[in-house]
Amino acid sequence: MSDDLQQLYQQIILDHAKERHGAGLLDHDGAGNQGQSHQLNPVCGDEITLRAVLVDNTLTSVSWDGAGCAISMSSASVLTDLVVGEDRDRVMDLVDEFRTVMRSRGRVPADEEVLGDAAALAGVSKYPARVKCAMLAWVALEEALLAANQ
Repeated sequence: MSDDLQQLYQQIILDHAKERHGAGLLDHDGAGNQGQSHQLNPVCGDEITLRAVLVDNTLTSVSWDGAGCAISMSSASVLTDLVVGEDRDRVMDLVDEFRTVMRSRGRVPADEEVLGDAAALAGVSKYPARVKCAMLAWVALEEALLAANQ
């Protein structure tokens, strides 16, 4: 990866860590099914509570509240931008794709066309202790979607 691209990815992570798209748990207005998940990384103390709303199999809302490092907070933010408005099956495919990249230890490149800004987090995969930070919101989303389907 070029130095320019690495700097761009670092800036995306920092911007999302500051702006935190989707931050602030929204009350469910009654339309569709809501699921919620709370995840904690006991190693570093990062935690997130994420709510997802499905209406006719489309993810219409993701909101979250959490505290943690720039990686976990930016990951939740980019996830929100990426999945809202998508079909449930597409969202689950994105979670699987992100998980594959994160577990690869840098061997599987992130496809920016598929993962959007989440591709900026691909470098984290080289640091196993930080992978859980990046995955926290994605695991919470997966659990929240399962809860919304019940």
